[in-house]
Amino acid sequence: VALCPVDHPPVEIDTLQDLAICSQLVQSQQHSGVALNRLQRVKAIVMDFDGVHTDNLVFTDQNGVESVRTSRGDGMGLSMLRQSGRWHMMILSKERNSVVRKRAEKLQLEVYHAVDDKVEALNRWLAERNLGWDDLLYVGNDTNDQAAMERAGLSACPSDSHPSILGMADWILPLPGGKGALRSLSDILMSAVEK
Repeated sequence: VALCPVDHPPVEIDTLQDLAICSQLVQSQQHSGVALNRLQRVKAIVMDFDGVHTDNLVFTDQNGVESVRTSRGDGMGLSMLRQSGRWHMMILSKERNSVVRKRAEKLQLEVYHAVDDKVEALNRWLAERNLGWDDLLYVGNDTNDQAAMERAGLSACPSDSHPSILGMADWILPLPGGKGALRSLSDILMSAVEK
């Protein structure tokens, strides 16, 4: 238990409705807690898939076919980022399921999937674009993202990420993975570059 000063009216959270109200309050302020100049320095955005684009759950049918749930709002936010032409963007996933590639195609984003060593993959990807780790915003949610997040100039994670990731991320997004986390990131980044 710790005291945390806030820049909004105090709200006691006792119910799921209270939590929903607080989430709306945080989103309405479009404030990341990250310095504006750090947001403005971002040139590349790389995102894990499961737990970032999805709610980290998988549906498996009797034939072993998997499907996941994503957010249309997240998709809209990422579309705005992509259309601005300001950022290099990629989905980077350890997952070997074709659903990652299909979602990336729909979002018109580059994708590397079935990647075990994310740091090595990012070293190559950044070098091909004449970018450095300082230019990168990496969005992850679990322990296999930690090494990339530690190297990135800015790291972010959804609010429901693994505790070890919540403890080391520069920016904790106000919503869970697959439920608006990437839309809030998109809105804040777009707002930052307009200033």
